[in-house]
Amino acid sequence: MDLFQIVLKEELENFNRENIRLSVIGDLSRLSNSLQISIAEAEHRTKENSQLNLIVGLSYSGRDDILQACQGLAKQVDDGLLKPTDITESLFEKELKTSCAGGLGSPDLLIRTSGEQRLSNFLLWQLAYTELYFADSFWPEFGEAQYAEALYSFQCRQRRFGKRVYHKLQYK
Repeated sequence: MDLFQIVLKEELENFNRENIRLSVIGDLSRLSNSLQISIAEAEHRTKENSQLNLIVGLSYSGRDDILQACQGLAKQVDDGLLKPTDITESLFEKELKTSCAGGLGSPDLLIRTSGEQRLSNFLLWQLAYTELYFADSFWPEFGEAQYAEALYSFQCRQRRFGKRVYHKLQYK
């Protein structure tokens, strides 16, 4: 994690110059105190930036994200601030760690590198209707050509968001 802290400090001015807002999600309590301080400082110094939201997952778990959102809502119900019937998808999404992006929404496309064909506990709630693309190359080798291929694959898909598409059968 020392490398992350070094890069974070080196890139902070670039983030501000390029108007990039940095948010770090995950169980930050597992990180060193100095790294937690550096992250908090970087998030604070970029919080007004609005051109791009860069969300970095460190020690992030989709299951933990869902669990802590449920616990947060349960506490609000227990405290009498909410009724169970008040809980909606949008209210639940506001409790997720990814809500730091301010209504960014769910990704349209997830590109998974390294030949793995699984989600690996990543953004489990948010990926419900996301198109998945699996690439055999590892991240450092994943370049412009592979990115263009992933986008082409995405463009060729018919997005239904859970709806069925019925085709008329033609009999001769």
